[in-house]
Amino acid sequence: MIDIGRIGIWQGVLDGHPIGAVRDAVAELDEIGWPCVWIPETVARDPFVAASVMLDATTNLKVATGIASIWARDPMTTANANITLNEAHEGRFLLGLGVSHHTLTEWVRKHDYSKPLTKMREYLAQMDASMFRGVQPAEPPNRVIAALGPKMLELSASDADGCHPYFVPVEHTAIARAAVGPDKMVATEQMVVLETDPTVAREIARQHMAVYLGLPNYANNLMRLGYTEAEIAQADDRVVDAIVVWGTLDDVAARVRAHHDAGADHVCVQVLEADRTNIPMTAWRELHDALS
Repeated sequence: MIDIGRIGIWQGVLDGHPIGAVRDAVAELDEIGWPCVWIPETVARDPFVAASVMLDATTNLKVATGIASIWARDPMTTANANITLNEAHEGRFLLGLGVSHHTLTEWVRKHDYSKPLTKMREYLAQMDASMFRGVQPAEPPNRVIAALGPKMLELSASDADGCHPYFVPVEHTAIARAAVGPDKMVATEQMVVLETDPTVAREIARQHMAVYLGLPNYANNLMRLGYTEAEIAQADDRVVDAIVVWGTLDDVAARVRAHHDAGADHVCVQVLEADRTNIPMTAWRELHDALS
């Protein structure tokens, strides 16, 4: 299994910067000592191309997709990209796959989202059956699935190397660990606001959370965990505080420990700031020192 360390960075901000700035940023993260950075796929850069650029600019940093959409390319293309990146960069790439959301899938990509679990199961089987006649990496590449509900978590255990839960409170990490068992990876994302004023911190959090709270996958997961529809719709303090840890570096460290204690192998922190265009290098440096 690929070793991505106990902590990592989840970020989407780099897609808004020129590729030269991306190379400089990940080179600095590598120098700081971060073991892994996670990159998304929405309507910006292709994650496999971006991962290749980042891996080429670094020596030790691992790059993981959080997530690559299964609707964006056929299973053989994804399987062979995973093999190619790991062979080219000595096993430093982790494939995270997901079914994305109804809005991006049907409205933007024009695919049928009626049976996402079935689609994922078939997709993984087709990946496994794919042909590849190039040079193989030294070790077989790994893959994890973006999983929230019980059936997708079960699939993460049976057909993948673990799960990558996103936008979840600590109690979900314990559920994920129980679902996938002791030998599979649980790599949980955790949003962070380094602000001690409750009003300011929660306002920054709500700005970033708004799009997610409107997506059924995340809202339904929170309701399964006992949060009410009204709390979710209003972005109640209880929901905000469950999803986003705000405060000092010590507060962040305590939340990360809570995920680890609940069963996470890896926690990737996503820094939220009022300026969404800023590359939060200062915060990333401070968090590495606090969490290492």
